[in-house]
Amino acid sequence: MTALSPAIQQFETDYAAARKSALRINLVSTVIFAICFFAAASMGGFFDMTDVTLSNGDRVSMWKIWAGLPRLGEYLYKTLPVLHWETLGADLANWFWRWKVWLQLLLETILIAYLATLLGVVGAFLLSFPASRNLAPNAFVLNLTRRYLEIVRTVPELVWALIFVFCFGVGPLAGVLAIGLHATGALGKLYSEANENADMRPVEGIKASGGSWFDQIRYGIVPQVVPNIISYTLLRFEINVRASSIIGFVGAGGLGQEIRVAMSLQEYTDLSALFLLIFVTVIIMDTVSENVRHRIIGLTGKGV
Repeated sequence: MTALSPAIQQFETDYAAARKSALRINLVSTVIFAICFFAAASMGGFFDMTDVTLSNGDRVSMWKIWAGLPRLGEYLYKTLPVLHWETLGADLANWFWRWKVWLQLLLETILIAYLATLLGVVGAFLLSFPASRNLAPNAFVLNLTRRYLEIVRTVPELVWALIFVFCFGVGPLAGVLAIGLHATGALGKLYSEANENADMRPVEGIKASGGSWFDQIRYGIVPQVVPNIISYTLLRFEINVRASSIIGFVGAGGLGQEIRVAMSLQEYTDLSALFLLIFVTVIIMDTVSENVRHRIIGLTGKGV
């Protein structure tokens, strides 16, 4: 047999070493993943045991999560309304007996999400540029902006809503400010990451021709990141609609108050009606936003 050339032998040696290194990395990663999984599952109570009485009267010990799943099905079953084909109209009217109030609160929920998203977009757009490593004027401004965005998105919307309800009283204003502030932090991170992934050659060209920092942003970065900004904004609007339906639990407007009352009074069919309204609304918004996003991105791609 012909002896292998030194180059091929070196390649085989390097390949074997790289393969062993990859196997070690995969093994270590698998072990770390398994440790984290079992630690998190134990902390979350997935492995907790509980005593369950069977239908024949026997008591057995089983995992708590498996013992509780039938109760979840029982709860969901209670939310289903009784509908008969012969009296379908009356049954539906009885199911959505407060539809006028619910639709008004649903509109309030959507408007809260809309205004909060608008505030979040403005704040995130302005702060995303000094929060980008490739665009920040200096390290102090970069760290200051990033810490602010981290703080406002770390605090949950419900906590912000409680704070603003204390400051401004019960009503939609607290919800708008709470969701808008949280959206500023979340969108600011996404926008800044889009800025950092932008091609810097146009920016360098504008800078070389004497353009200011604002000119570099306006003509070098913004045209590149507009599709990402639109996509992130529409997604955040959908998230904010769901968030605005929850913060009503603390008196910040929207459908949340109705959900809280229904849960407190154990009006299970009212819960399913409210969830169905939110579900249909999210589906419609998702379809509309997808079409809008595709049209705008298509137009942007054509240079319009």
